Amino acid sequence: MWVGALVQSVVAPWRLVLAGILLALFLRQKKKFAVLLVAFVLGALVISLRIASLDNSALHQYFYRSAQIQVQVSTDPVLVAPKIVGTAFARPSYSFLGQATLIDNRYRLRIPVRIMASTKSVAQLLPGQKILLVAKVLPSKERRVAALLIVSQKVEITSEPSPFVQLLALIRAGLRTASGGADSGALIPGMVIGDVSKQSVDFKNEMRRSGLTHLVAVSGANFAIVSAFVLWGMQFLFRKVNYRLIATALFLSAFIALVRPSPSVLRAAAMAAVLLYAHATKQGRDSLPALGFAIAAVVVLDPFQARDPGFALSVLATAGLLLLAPKIRPQFLAPPIAALIFCAPVIVALSGYLSPMSIVANLLAAPAVTPITIVGFIAALISPISPWLASLLILLIKPCAHWIVLVASWSSEFPVLTLRTGTIGFIATVVLVLLLYFGKGRIAVILLIVVLLLAWLQRFPAGEWSVANCDVGQGDSLVINLHSHRGIVIDTGPDPQVIDRCLHNLGIREIPLLILTHPHADHVGGLPGVMKNRSIGRTWYGNVEAGTKAHIEGLDISVLWPRSLSEDDGNPNNSSIAVVVRGKDFSLFAAGDIEPPVQSQLESRIGKVDIYKVAHHGSRYQDLTLMRELSPSIAIISVGAVNSYGHPAASTIDALTALHAKVLRTDHDGAIAIQAANHRFTVQRSKRWLRFLYWN
Repeated sequence: MWVGALVQSVVAPWRLVLAGILLALFLRQKKKFAVLLVAFVLGALVISLRIASLDNSALHQYFYRSAQIQVQVSTDPVLVAPKIVGTAFARPSYSFLGQATLIDNRYRLRIPVRIMASTKSVAQLLPGQKILLVAKVLPSKERRVAALLIVSQKVEITSEPSPFVQLLALIRAGLRTASGGADSGALIPGMVIGDVSKQSVDFKNEMRRSGLTHLVAVSGANFAIVSAFVLWGMQFLFRKVNYRLIATALFLSAFIALVRPSPSVLRAAAMAAVLLYAHATKQGRDSLPALGFAIAAVVVLDPFQARDPGFALSVLATAGLLLLAPKIRPQFLAPPIAALIFCAPVIVALSGYLSPMSIVANLLAAPAVTPITIVGFIAALISPISPWLASLLILLIKPCAHWIVLVASWSSEFPVLTLRTGTIGFIATVVLVLLLYFGKGRIAVILLIVVLLLAWLQRFPAGEWSVANCDVGQGDSLVINLHSHRGIVIDTGPDPQVIDRCLHNLGIREIPLLILTHPHADHVGGLPGVMKNRSIGRTWYGNVEAGTKAHIEGLDISVLWPRSLSEDDGNPNNSSIAVVVRGKDFSLFAAGDIEPPVQSQLESRIGKVDIYKVAHHGSRYQDLTLMRELSPSIAIISVGAVNSYGHPAASTIDALTALHAKVLRTDHDGAIAIQAANHRFTVQRSKRWLRFLYWN
């Protein structure tokens, strides 16, 4: 069976091309490429064996059925952010990896699985513990596991963690306690041991947008700092260098268990092992061979690391520091520029954007990293023995943590650069070639300035706007500009961070009127983001009915539905607040999610409008008579890309097009800004077909 998997892994067209290139190079320069060819075959063989074992697991017999399964926990359970299921948020759940060892007291095996459990009892589980659970077995898109286990019942713990694991858990918990609260207290465990459990969603977003997330992902930098500190300390215990190196290696092994073996940790550990061995045997300490060995060792032991973006980022950042940083001048700019250039294609592929301010943010944060890592590490080790002394040490580095938090908050306010993955890959390749062959760091700086200028010229929104529709995915959020940083907001979308960023880009700081059309998560889930650092006047949310009016800054806002607060047909969509807004420059009808039974009751009550915020994300449930009455010049459809509902429907698009309406949809156009002047309109989109780059 594994032979078939091996053949499948090699005969894909792109692999055949790669194999041909390798063979040609091998024939020309045998010595240089023999090892490369062997590595290619070995890698294909290893991953083929793993895939074959996963694809032929006994778990596959239980797909879409429930089974009693014994699992040994492999990773710490992590709380997963609630997702929208239908129109509501799903229950919070915990996710972790494990090894399934026994199924229904029938099959004994050892196969990796992903567990999703909504019970809080799993939150305290530690690696190595064995649990017994009843779960629904489902196929998983995660290729490294054989199945996804969905657990809704209580989990039975059948074994306690080992004393060593319990000690590591005490150290991790002790550091979390000693670090205190607020963002600075949540930052320290992340920087020292990679524990981000205390970090808020907002703070994680700020760290990501500022390009500082790598600080809370234990990697080569942490290993370098800890290794240097331990080696320095060992000179007071051992006179012989080799003893110091052995003690350091043992200490780093325990450090891996403490911080958990993530992709970046494994890569850094393998590289550190090679360097320690080279130092002990006096065979030189060339970093590039060490990096190559680290990559090979990790991928051979766990071939799925080759598919892990964290591993790719770790390797690319290290390669950038080794290959490119020495060629960049001035030297203090070298590390962030080199890492950014090498990692840019992967960063854009993962997040959809690139932060030019990350270079500045990393330069500002760099002086605080070493004190936090060393002092925090000492505090973590002594926290189980002397919590008060650990708290005192944390107090010494709290100013450094505060500084990084301030840098992250400040730099995250700057726009990020969104480019197509191919474009950023091309730019990074050109810059890399120029630097490698011409060796002048000024080229990187000049190209960076050019890119920033191009981005500024194509910023969104550029200039004045009257109505904007935020790109919130599968949800709704529309903003009407009242100028002077004030605006009317209709719905908030599902994600607080997304709507907060959109309102920030639009410059909205005050909301005299907030309209929440109906209580579905895709319309009101982002409310905390709207309330962040903004003043809100009136809120319409289930407390108004047809006939309610408001006059704000020359705009007349009239509620057309619901007709009566007590009226309820059992469909929450039909309780949506539907409003018409009229002013000297434009008229607008925002319909929420009302469906044809309600739409038909609004016929002859609205008349023609300039802008129609299409009901229910452009679904096929539309009243064509009402649509003809509205006869909009612009139709806005707020919809998520590749959603499971089939929104927007082709019939709805065709009907609007037949009315000569300009159809704008957020899944294709991104965020939309419309400038209105005496019922004439100019449209801006954050995404354009020919756009080289755009701000997000």
